[in-house]
Amino acid sequence: MSTPLSADAFVAALRAEGVAVVEVDGWRDHNRNHKGAWGPVNGVVVHHTVSSGTDASVRLCYDGYAELPGPLCHGVIAKDGTVHLVGNGRANHAGGGDPAVLNAVIAENYGDRPPTTHRHEGSAGAVDGNARFYGFECVNLGDGEDPWPAAQLDAVERVSAALCRAHGWSAKSVIGHLEWSDWKSDPRGFTMPDLRTRIAARLAGPTTGTSAAAEAAAAAARAGAARQPFPGAGFFTEGRESPVITAMGRRLVAEGCSAYAEGPGPRWTGADRASYAQWQRRLGFDGPDADGVPGRTSWDALKVPHTV
Repeated sequence: MSTPLSADAFVAALRAEGVAVVEVDGWRDHNRNHKGAWGPVNGVVVHHTVSSGTDASVRLCYDGYAELPGPLCHGVIAKDGTVHLVGNGRANHAGGGDPAVLNAVIAENYGDRPPTTHRHEGSAGAVDGNARFYGFECVNLGDGEDPWPAAQLDAVERVSAALCRAHGWSAKSVIGHLEWSDWKSDPRGFTMPDLRTRIAARLAGPTTGTSAAAEAAAAAARAGAARQPFPGAGFFTEGRESPVITAMGRRLVAEGCSAYAEGPGPRWTGADRASYAQWQRRLGFDGPDADGVPGRTSWDALKVPHTV
């Protein structure tokens, strides 16, 4: 058992592990501590949001909704790997779970997986996970088809390793929501044993610090970044190369609109057009208005950061 990290120590641990951190305004005092204890903490629970888009998912996890007020986790892990901190203290993320699982996590003595859970919120004998676990929501629809970009999975690994390292835990202190509560399925799209293997390998080495690229992405998100003006539909033609196209592609990936097999890169390609068409359809455009060629309305909504 451990005392929860302070906000400053939490951020420092994440950045030391190479996490690109975005501090959402007000997160340091945003919690549900008036509803019950926060701590001692025993581990980390990984979730998926069942939502798409970074901005909307962060807002959802910060605010919550009528039946379940926010924060709904401590951090939201976007598809581009940035981690948006939305809460510090008790959060509505884990709910009730199985005491046998909690005991196995505390002892870190299970094999490939913790014991099968037979409890959930409201069931007899369930224990309060909101008091005992840090929670991270990963932006994903949770349908088994929405992709998990490498940058996002790397961030899940890093945030988990950061907290394990800070508290002296092993990778067995990291569980999925489906391993805690018997009516949950998240995270769906990768396995927790595989994630714990990755975390264990990372813990065997030193901390890495935040890469320049990751910190630049986080700094842009923190500042709201100057937006790239719409260059005009005629800009997006075959053979065009520009850092604007790379920046656009990265935003599309972050919003879950990706037809990229690799990249994105600076050259305008069919993958860019197909990805942008997904974004247009997300905004409600169809037919010729969702042809994959950027228009001013969809471009402004995408919030492409300035490249200079």
